[in-house]
Formats: sequence, C-alpha cells, structure tokens
Amino acid sequence: MPVSPYRLRPDEGETYWFLGNLCTVKAGGRHTHDRLTVAEFVNPPGFAPPLHRHQVEDEMFYLLSGTARFHCAGESFTAGPGDFVLLPTGLAHSFLVGPDEPLHALQITTPAGFERFAAEAGMPAPERRLPDPGPIDPAALGHAAARNGIELLGPPPQA
Repeated sequence: MPVSPYRLRPDEGETYWFLGNLCTVKAGGRHTHDRLTVAEFVNPPGFAPPLHRHQVEDEMFYLLSGTARFHCAGESFTAGPGDFVLLPTGLAHSFLVGPDEPLHALQITTPAGFERFAAEAGMPAPERRLPDPGPIDPAALGHAAARNGIELLGPPPQA
C-alpha cells in the first residue's frame, strides 16, 4: 500500500493519555509499512513506568527537555536535553523522570507497534487535556502489554 508524505504541526498527531502521560503519535506502522513508530511524550515530574521489556521492539528516546534516570540490564545513567538513549529488544528497563520538570522526548520504536499499545492501554486525548481516568487497572495493563509484545516485570524504580 503506498504511503504519502505528510507534515504534522507541533500540536498534531493521534494523541492519547497513556499511564498519565501525553503521547502524540507522529508516525506509526500504517505510515511506515510497520517499520517504525515515532511518538512525542510529555511525562510528568517523578513519573516512572513499570519495569518491562519489549519482546520485539528496540526502544529509543531523544530528550528534548527535562531529565530522566534510565535503568536497563543492570546499568543506570541520567540523560538530559539533546541526549539519545537506546534500550535494546529483550532487555529489562525503566526510567524515572526528574523531580523538577516534565520530560519531553521523542520515543522511537522499531519495528512499529508501540502506537497500538498506547491506543489500547490509554485513552484518546483530542483536546490534549488530562481527563480523570481513575486508577490504572494493573490486570488490564498487563493484558494490553502482553497482546502488544511487552512483558511487565515489576514495579517502577523509586527515587
């Protein structure tokens, strides 16, 4: 199926509230023949996802603003604006956003597919305003993760 070129403005793309974070998909599988996903994330200060591993995707971050402490395969390092982080397929990882400001980053996964997990586990955010989604259902999150090739391994890292 042919794919046409396009441009998205800063406030454009499929947008979701995903684990309390704003996720805007800039390119997904349908745009890249399932080769790549690019999502813009705004994570609040102190946010950390559960320890997990991607069974299919390499996950990369290009940090635009803010800081985060990344944990992967027994290593930990802090990254800030302009840094690029690679978290290879199959390695357990997480990160902890710094306490002083949100983390604004591009998340890149290859092959594509992460956008399907964000859509299934999140909720549409067409107005880019945070609704009150209530508490996260760990069982539902675990099932959505499993269906999308992500294995949840444990709790998020602590400060």
